[in-house]
Amino acid sequence: MLAIAIGSAAVITIMAAGKGVERFVLGQLDAFGPDTLSIETQVPSIKHNSGSFGSVGITITTMKDKDLETVRRYPNILAAYGMVSGQEAVSYQGQLKKVMLMGHGYATPDVEKFDISSGRFYTREEEEGLAQVAVLGATAKEKLFGDEEAVDKIMYIRGKPFRVVGVEAKRGSAFFFDLDNMISLPTKTMQKKLLGIDYIQQIIARMRDGSQSKSTAADLADLIRTNHYITNADHDDFVVNTTADAQTTLTKITGGITLLLVALVGISLVVGGVGIMNIMYVSVAERTFEIGLRKAVGATAQDIQRQFLAEAILTTMSGGVVGIILGALIALVIYFAATSFGFKWVYSISATSLALAIGFSVGIGILFGWYPARKAAGLNPIDALRRE
Repeated sequence: MLAIAIGSAAVITIMAAGKGVERFVLGQLDAFGPDTLSIETQVPSIKHNSGSFGSVGITITTMKDKDLETVRRYPNILAAYGMVSGQEAVSYQGQLKKVMLMGHGYATPDVEKFDISSGRFYTREEEEGLAQVAVLGATAKEKLFGDEEAVDKIMYIRGKPFRVVGVEAKRGSAFFFDLDNMISLPTKTMQKKLLGIDYIQQIIARMRDGSQSKSTAADLADLIRTNHYITNADHDDFVVNTTADAQTTLTKITGGITLLLVALVGISLVVGGVGIMNIMYVSVAERTFEIGLRKAVGATAQDIQRQFLAEAILTTMSGGVVGIILGALIALVIYFAATSFGFKWVYSISATSLALAIGFSVGIGILFGWYPARKAAGLNPIDALRRE
């Protein structure tokens, strides 16, 4: 019963935790919205979903403003912006803080969930004019300015003065990247005045109709291939990913991990079943006289077999019920722990996990109780009574 209880509890806990992890991972995509897509540079011949960030030491410089304008002109695109990134020391009143800099285009608030708590976001005119303006993330603002008002203050990046025009509302994190601990600059300003480049690393766009994401991604891929003079899709130096693609991929990954863990737990249940079979053998040996007596007064072999099989099933099912209760409690503790750390978690005991736990328990009872029950049913009543 203990082995079955532990195994069943593990099944419930793992499947509940799997749902929690899935909600947490998918929740990271909430920062980008459900109708967004990204076009990211990649090393040619690298397969789908392998972006530039996975190609260490290699920089692809072929994505230009022309590609961004191509994306913006596509009918199903509502807004789009180009992005570059870097890390620099930012100074204010002699204090130096190392902060992530993100070159975000002026259209960022129209693409992502991007709220301003004070001030404003920079305009298209400011980006086109290479204005040295910045919008601070909530954490970056606290690092540099503390409780002091930041809007209209001047900070310095690489010795160049940048005026703070706005401060973001708290956004949290996405895939363990702190979205609040960064400073947003106009993409072109960051390209020309800080990085000295003429390319962009990524294009983020918002679609008018998310249900057309597949066709939109395919059409944009064709248009950018034309821009880059690519005739073979296998030689793409970019990859188009939609939020729907990311959700599907992440769901498959978390589901696969959960399934693997449940399979491993199944091994402990099988071990428990072997223990039950051994105990049933001992039970048959110890109750030989009882079996002979029952047969002597009219019990059939089927009656004896049903009795011992029912005992095995009852034992394993009892362990399963205890395991379900224990697993539900452990899953609840995990839920409270995760939410206390600010994770987007969900507490869910699915019907599938309950069916698996009970099914495993009953199945183990039948599988490992059948042979001892059959052996008990086959005892000769006279030999059984003599053995006592």
